[in-house]
Amino acid sequence: MVVTQLNLEFCFQGKKLRGFSCELTRSPHGVLPESFFTIMCQVVVPILLSGLCMMTAGLVMNTVQHWPVFVEVKDLLTLVPPLVGLKGNLEMTLASRLSTAANTGQIDDPQEQHRVISSNLALIQVQATVVGLLAAVAALLLGVVSREEVDVAKVELLCASSVLTAFLAAFALGVLMVCIVIGARKLGVNPDNIATPIAASLGDLITLSILALVSSFFYRHKDSRYLTPLVCLSFAALTPVWVLIAKQSPPIVKILKFGWFPIILAMVISSFGGLILSKTISKQQYKGMAIFTPVICGVGGNLVAIQTSRISTYLHMWSAPGVLPLQMKKFWPNPCSTFCTSEINSMSARVLLLLVVPGHLIFFYIIYLVEGQSVINSQTFVVLYLLAGLIQVTILLYLAEVMVRLTWHQALDPDNHCIPYLTGLGDLLGTGLLALCFFTDWLLKSKAELGGISELASGPP
Repeated sequence: MVVTQLNLEFCFQGKKLRGFSCELTRSPHGVLPESFFTIMCQVVVPILLSGLCMMTAGLVMNTVQHWPVFVEVKDLLTLVPPLVGLKGNLEMTLASRLSTAANTGQIDDPQEQHRVISSNLALIQVQATVVGLLAAVAALLLGVVSREEVDVAKVELLCASSVLTAFLAAFALGVLMVCIVIGARKLGVNPDNIATPIAASLGDLITLSILALVSSFFYRHKDSRYLTPLVCLSFAALTPVWVLIAKQSPPIVKILKFGWFPIILAMVISSFGGLILSKTISKQQYKGMAIFTPVICGVGGNLVAIQTSRISTYLHMWSAPGVLPLQMKKFWPNPCSTFCTSEINSMSARVLLLLVVPGHLIFFYIIYLVEGQSVINSQTFVVLYLLAGLIQVTILLYLAEVMVRLTWHQALDPDNHCIPYLTGLGDLLGTGLLALCFFTDWLLKSKAELGGISELASGPP
């Protein structure tokens, strides 16, 4: 399919037409062209800024892990990835939906814009309340399985902290996403390239900071018996109000009815990443897990969310739900076609993959400057860390291509169904691969030290 865009510019003097100019743009690939350079320029700044925010989140987590509430209530560490992962379940999904709406002209009309924005913000408040409570339950269950002990006061603290954190973070980030998408639309910048990484970056830092402050507040007032139950009941009582507001938009009603499975499953997947984090963060051989976990998970989630949002916008513009374009008919494409063709989505995948190594090197160097010898700085670990980042992002970008095709073929919106799964998988892959990097580096160092001791022992007296 060849697409032709005609841009007309009229010049008036008073009410009289004095001239006009026209510009034709033709694209043989079914979408108006974006060059490699254009995509790179629009993506690289948000990715670097988001990486700095995620690095700051890592430094914050490295500090708060020693706070009394995190030391005493171990399940709070298990809660970090699923709560931070709400950026993929809620805010990044919201950013992707709004970006698609902006690119397809759905929010150009002021009245329609108000309806779309209010219903979307109400939707994420409903989702934040429910998923925040479920995340606390999942953390508790994983804690019970590993420790076989339950403290009612800690259960209440965990649930109240989770629900309040999810609510406040969703509200703050939701309003910010609305401003970014509308601003990008007015400036002529593709919101798909900037909204999701900003949502992800600020989501990590804001969510982690709110969780630390809120949980510490409840911990200081743990003698107030009815405080935490009252908080949970208050937010539960507000849920019907958000539902009524969200029902203004028919597409949002559909998400309210059928959109729970992706975000709940993604939360469960992220919880297993949280379990890995809580089991390794206090061990000496995994020193640095708290700092690097938000970075590696966030970079992977950012990049795959950008790609998913772009593919989703492409399908919304040039196809109908349930019908895949001719060049996307295969559900399981050859990996080479995902990264090595001239198609616009393949080009953006190459751009995103090329950002992994330089981005991680920049973040690693800044962390080393800030923390010094408190993080691992061996060349072996750096190589393993970069390799882990590449493996994570390559897997996620390929899965994004597959999942978007499958969901679109089922007449489902990829903005709502793919990003939660992919960011949840990004959290699990990132945490697991990072733990493997630390373990492998420790193992190689141990073998080298044992080899040195053996040589000294076998040497001449």
